[in-house]
Amino acid sequence: MKKSFLVIISFFSILCNCQTEKKVNEKQVYLRWVGDIEQNDQTDELNFKVCNGDDKTFQYFNLGKGPDYSGEKSKILNAFKSKYQPISDKNQNGLIRIRFIVNCEGIAGRFRVLQSDYNYQEIEFDKRIISQLLDITKGIDNWKIQYRKEMPIDYYMYLIFKITDGQLKEIIP
Repeated sequence: MKKSFLVIISFFSILCNCQTEKKVNEKQVYLRWVGDIEQNDQTDELNFKVCNGDDKTFQYFNLGKGPDYSGEKSKILNAFKSKYQPISDKNQNGLIRIRFIVNCEGIAGRFRVLQSDYNYQEIEFDKRIISQLLDITKGIDNWKIQYRKEMPIDYYMYLIFKITDGQLKEIIP
């Protein structure tokens, strides 16, 4: 148990020290953290704004809690249970992670999707599965406003969906 904990801590410290790069005017510019989500005018809602700037958006692990939603996780589970229509397909197996930002007003935006099999190898799921999960996630509108030193903050959040044979089996966290 102690060894597993040390491995996890080591992994996260390496991950946190890595930087993602992009080119701006042919110069390499590094994002603050791996996984930071920049505004993409082609895919993101143009009226979604972070309140405190991209460099002050807190990572979910800075908050010390899982999804903070008015009505708790059961409301999130019920939203997916009532709206998700399974796609029966024995080849649709793995994990789908939807990561996004919740701004200081409790509004979510800048949704990004990562897809993998159960061995964390990148795969592509049926577009009907992805679009349903993304649409339902975008429809969740009661994210709690988080505060730091009594000021409302922007923060990253994620949901991971375990899919087996096209069926939604579990939502993490």
